[in-house]
Amino acid sequence: MRKILVVIDMQNDFIDGSLGTKEAQQIVPRVVEKMKEYDPWNLYLTRDTHYENYLDTQEGRNLPVEHCIEGTHGWQLNDAVAKAAEKATVIDKPTFGSNRLAGILMTERAQEALEIELVGLCTDICVVSNALLFKAAMPEAPITVDASCCAGVTPESHRHALETMKMCQIKVVND
Repeated sequence: MRKILVVIDMQNDFIDGSLGTKEAQQIVPRVVEKMKEYDPWNLYLTRDTHYENYLDTQEGRNLPVEHCIEGTHGWQLNDAVAKAAEKATVIDKPTFGSNRLAGILMTERAQEALEIELVGLCTDICVVSNALLFKAAMPEAPITVDASCCAGVTPESHRHALETMKMCQIKVVND
């Protein structure tokens, strides 16, 4: 079974930028170490991608903090993560879950069995959205989230997201 690691939104704005937290900063070394456990062609990274009109979008009206504006420093992957991901596939996504990445993984799963692990930011928004999207698209694929390599908007919302994923038969480890 081919093992895939999906690294969600390890971008500067979510780590130490406009939406950064100390919990997000603390997981960076663990995420980088986790990435080293996988072959580069089995690494997929997502990048939250917004544009200058972000505050005019539905998300921007509900979260009125500009972040991950394409081309800015905040949009870029954290330097250590980017270095570990030099040969990985990076997918820009305009919203919480990546339909494009789900489609790629479904195509690959049609050719060989996959086991998918997720890490990254934020547990309670984009990690949970992608984990549930992948589970809905590939209900028989083993999907795992490493809680020690994730951080939420708050520690409480991180825990709630982990419980939600467990209830939906996503394996949560290191919580």
